[in-house]
Amino acid sequence: MSDIICTSSNAVQIVRQIPEEQPIIFAPDRNLGRYVMAQTGRDLVLWQGSCIVHETFSEKKMVQLQIQHPEAEVIAHPECEPAVLRHANYVGSTTALLKYCQRSTSQSFIIATEPGIIHQMQKQAPNKVFIPAPPTNNCNCNECPYMRLNTLEKLYLAMKDRMPGNCTA
Repeated sequence: MSDIICTSSNAVQIVRQIPEEQPIIFAPDRNLGRYVMAQTGRDLVLWQGSCIVHETFSEKKMVQLQIQHPEAEVIAHPECEPAVLRHANYVGSTTALLKYCQRSTSQSFIIATEPGIIHQMQKQAPNKVFIPAPPTNNCNCNECPYMRLNTLEKLYLAMKDRMPGNCTA
């Protein structure tokens, strides 16, 4: 049903390529859509969906964490709510966050995105400290229960069963 499918890493560039007079319905994430609007100056119609992980981050708890770790840079995924993004030193896609940690001279980071990326950050920059952003609740359950349900086999079957003809993917 989509004309264009993009990710957080290329959403801004894609929207910039669409003629100004062309209306855009941006889905499925309203927070990413707000970020794209701020970066492009475009007026988008935002689908009111969002990522449950990125909506659980607590601005209040993040500010408290910044006070405890004043040397730490806050880096955030653009799917976070605007209140969280206001505190970010850097906003980027998952890959961009990983690369930023590698090249930054900072030695510690507060990470406002799905915490599964922290393992990769630690592998790429083992001498740096990575602190997960705190959720609004009292558990450490800001891991996405759905993302890990995706597999290559499920992608293959979805493509095979929905595409006309034979899919060789």
